[in-house]
Amino acid sequence: MTRQDRIAALHAAARERILVLDGSWGVMIQRRGLSEEDFRGQRFAAHNHPLKGDNDLLCLTRPDIVTELHDAYFDAGADIAETNTFNATSLSQSDYGLESAVTDINLAAAALARESAERWTAATPDKPRFVAGSIGPLSRTLSMSSDVNDPGARQVTFDEVHAAYLEQARALHKGGVDLFLVETVFDTLNAKAAIKAILDLQDEGLEPLPIWISGTITDRSGRTLSGQTVEAFWNSVRHAKPFAVGFNCALGADLMRPHIAELSRIADTRVAAYPNAGLPNAFGLYDEEPDQTAAHLDEWARSGLVNILGGCCGATPDHIRAIARAVAGKTPRAIPERPKAMRLSGLEAFEIA
Repeated sequence: MTRQDRIAALHAAARERILVLDGSWGVMIQRRGLSEEDFRGQRFAAHNHPLKGDNDLLCLTRPDIVTELHDAYFDAGADIAETNTFNATSLSQSDYGLESAVTDINLAAAALARESAERWTAATPDKPRFVAGSIGPLSRTLSMSSDVNDPGARQVTFDEVHAAYLEQARALHKGGVDLFLVETVFDTLNAKAAIKAILDLQDEGLEPLPIWISGTITDRSGRTLSGQTVEAFWNSVRHAKPFAVGFNCALGADLMRPHIAELSRIADTRVAAYPNAGLPNAFGLYDEEPDQTAAHLDEWARSGLVNILGGCCGATPDHIRAIARAVAGKTPRAIPERPKAMRLSGLEAFEIA
């Protein structure tokens, strides 16, 4: 199946059913109790910086673990796998002194996810599997000052962020992903740099791929960390004509629901959500059981709010299996046609009919 065939199959599947994304990577990797040597492997054995905790690097040093996780989530019922590349940009990998490994990490991550997806698709042709290239929020922000005494201070420029995302997006594209997932967006300006990088790939002769944008509402305020409301966030990114838009992380399903409902009301594209398995306890662990998470998302599906569901922090293959079972056979949200208007945004949305 060519990539264009896969993209057509993705759109067809999204019309037919609620799609299921995979779950947490960080929690599942932490459970393995990996050592510094696991992260280093042979290639980075003499690297002069500690590498433990650089989960993306496992695509090069422990690809067996990455493949096992992809297989576990596909076995649980996921339609879409994320690449293990949440922090695989030069800006984030600079924390480990691994800027030079970024392209290799992304190429390897895409290849591992692609291979697993192809095997599962071959086994169940009626349920094709897809690969989303994960593009995370970075460890540096464009919208907020890095110095409390200097509101204009920034650690990076827009051009530097764009260049970092362009390097990652190019490698993910060449590695064989079916769509891009710009996720856990807490700073919309960072996300806009990522969107521009993805669109700029077409100037390099690479075929356009669907874009899924997933923001993060950080608390009960109903705003992203950089201050935007749900509607303002959507107005800021809708020019990209995304395949899907939604929210993930920060909140459990119970607290995320009103924000998904608001997005469902205003977004003229697919709505996606992958909440945490509840909120972390005092030890940073997630206690919400699979059937609890699934019950929340089942109600969202029955209420016609969503097109794609999955899990974020704390969501295991058991959570994804419960979610897949809960939404099986349920009709995806109908995409509304909104009246034409000028829709602008700062921290708040502004509309001129």
